[in-house]
Amino acid sequence: MTDTGKQGFHTVEANVEEMKQKIRKHRRRIAIGIAVAAIITAISMTAAGLYFTYKEYKQYSVLSETERSDSGATQYESFSGNILRYNNDGAFYTDMDDKMIWNQAFEMQNPHAEVCENYAVIADMQGKQIYIMNTVGIQGEITTHKPIYAACVAAQGTIAVLTQENGTSYIELYNKSGESLASGEIHAANSGHPLDIALSNDAKKLAVSILDFGSGRAKTTIAFYNFGSVGQNKIDNIVGSYGYDNVVIPEIAFVSNDRMISFGDNQIVFFEGKQSPEPVNELKLENKIKSIFYDLEYFGIVYDNGDAAGSHKMDIYDMQGDLRLEKEFKMDYRAIEFLANHEICIRNDYECKIFTLRGVEKFEYRFDNVLYKIFSGGMRTRYTFIFDGVIEKIKLK
Repeated sequence: MTDTGKQGFHTVEANVEEMKQKIRKHRRRIAIGIAVAAIITAISMTAAGLYFTYKEYKQYSVLSETERSDSGATQYESFSGNILRYNNDGAFYTDMDDKMIWNQAFEMQNPHAEVCENYAVIADMQGKQIYIMNTVGIQGEITTHKPIYAACVAAQGTIAVLTQENGTSYIELYNKSGESLASGEIHAANSGHPLDIALSNDAKKLAVSILDFGSGRAKTTIAFYNFGSVGQNKIDNIVGSYGYDNVVIPEIAFVSNDRMISFGDNQIVFFEGKQSPEPVNELKLENKIKSIFYDLEYFGIVYDNGDAAGSHKMDIYDMQGDLRLEKEFKMDYRAIEFLANHEICIRNDYECKIFTLRGVEKFEYRFDNVLYKIFSGGMRTRYTFIFDGVIEKIKLK
C-alpha cells in the first residue's frame, strides 16, 4: 500500500512539470506572435507612409462645389483655419464651405491684408483707411492723416503703421480699437527712407528697414524699437541698430516673438533676442533672386536657371538658415507660396504644381478654368481650389 501511494505521488509531480513546460512554450508562442504582428504592423505603416509621402497625383475628384459671389479681383488669405477674402468693396470671413462668419463693407483703392494668429489688418495702400478685425468681426477703424505704405498686426490686435509724406516717414502704433499708443518720425534727409516694418507677435518689439543713399551707395539699416520696460530707458525706444552696405532690404518679418528675418537683394540676415534682437546668422546670395516666400517655419528663394524659358531653381531653408531642399522646376508662375501644411504651391492662371519638403512633385495639373488660390485641407489629399466663379473642395486621386 505504501509503495502504491509513492508511485501515485511521483506520477502527479511529473505531470505538473510537463504542464509548466507547455505553459511556458505557449507563452513564448504568444509573445513571438505579438512581436511578429507588431513588426508587420510597423512595416505596413512605414510602407504606407512612404507610399503616400512619395506618391504623385495627376487627377482629382470634386467633393463639393460652391458658386462664388465675389469678383475675380478678390484676394484670399488663410485666417485662423478659415478664409479671409477681400476686395475694393469690403472683406468677407467664411469657413471652408463658404458659409459666412462675418462681412465688412468699405471702399479702398488698393487693399492689403496682414494676419497674425486671430487678428487681421486690412489697409488701403497709399490711401488712409485701416480696419482691424478678429475672427468675430471688426474691432477698430483708423483714418490716417498721411498715405499708408505698410501695416502689420500683432497677436492681440495691436497694429503698426508706416505712413509717408513730403520726405518724412511716420511710424504709429495703435491698439485694436484704433486708439494711438505711440508715434515717431523718420526724416529721409537725416536717416533715410523706410522700406518696411515688422511687429513682434506680442507687440513689444518693432523693426524698421531704412534705405539710405547718402554715401553715394545703397546702405540699409535695421533699427529695433522696444515698447516694453526695457525700451522706456532708451532714446526714442531704440534698442539696436545694424547697418549693411551695398544691400537693399525691402522686406522684414518676425517669425516668432524673439526671432526676425530680413530679406535683402543679396543676403538674408537672421536676428534673435527677447528684448534687443541682434544678428545671429547671415546667408549670402550669389545669384539674382526672382522670388522669396515664407511662413513661420521655412522660407524659399527662387532663381532663374537661365538655360531655358520658365526654368527655375528653388532653395528651401528653415528659420535657422539651414538648407532643407534644392529643387529645379520648369513653369512660368504668377505666385509661389507655402500652404498651411508647409507644401510648396506654384501656380499661374491655369497651371499648378505642389511640391513637398522632400522635393516630391505631389500634384501637377492644367485646369480649364482660371485658378486664383489653393488652400490645403485637414487631410493629405484634401484641398480647396478657388476658381473663377466657383469654389471646389477636392480630393487628389
